[in-house]
Amino acid sequence: MSKMTDEDIEDLYDLIKKYHTNYLSKNEVILPKLKNKKGKYTKDALVLILLAKDYPNTKIISKQDLTNFIRGFYPDTNDVQQARHLGMQKGWYIITGTRGENIKIPKGTYHLMSLEIPHPSYVQNRKTGIMNDDFEKIKKEYNWRCAVCGSQENKPHLIRKNTIVQLQQGHMNPKKDLIAGNIIPQCQICNRPDRNRWIYDKTGRVIALADTPDGMRVVLNFLKSTSKSIKQDIYNFLKQYLKIE
Repeated sequence: MSKMTDEDIEDLYDLIKKYHTNYLSKNEVILPKLKNKKGKYTKDALVLILLAKDYPNTKIISKQDLTNFIRGFYPDTNDVQQARHLGMQKGWYIITGTRGENIKIPKGTYHLMSLEIPHPSYVQNRKTGIMNDDFEKIKKEYNWRCAVCGSQENKPHLIRKNTIVQLQQGHMNPKKDLIAGNIIPQCQICNRPDRNRWIYDKTGRVIALADTPDGMRVVLNFLKSTSKSIKQDIYNFLKQYLKIE
């Protein structure tokens, strides 16, 4: 992938900012800053800029291409999560190949669908994380282990032995703010496929289906794949439960 010049980056950011002002700001979609306090381009802005290249004729971009692009500015980058976070947490209409979206793209890829409408699963006014010191306290409560699978931070994953665990702030309930009391530590393996589908308790057990578009897709995909007899049983149960004549 050809390297962008500073002029290319700034021109694309100005384009994104214009669309954000005209269409997305009213939906409280979060525009990342172009540069941090040290004058370096932020990772969020760089990922969004690469995905927005040639807008509206955007292309599907692989995670590897995103990683290579970011490494041009941050050489020590190992795992680029910004595209996923920009979509679900900050509202940009970016789909992934592993989310189970209605629009299918190859696994391990991302596609910016629009700069005019927010991501369909974006929850406005949702707070998107706590300070590192506060998260360190939460991780300590869990002995620096993933609440879901038990893998320990900075050590090989219990299942994916070649992956070094990085604990992330995972929602217990994706409809609520990502604040203390609604956060469990999750490794990047468990947090990635969660996709706003489930509600967890503090021990990392799934206790309910989330009231989100992703949660609804779990139901629809299950119904599509199950047998006709089970579909009929579910229909009969719901008919009785909801008292449908």
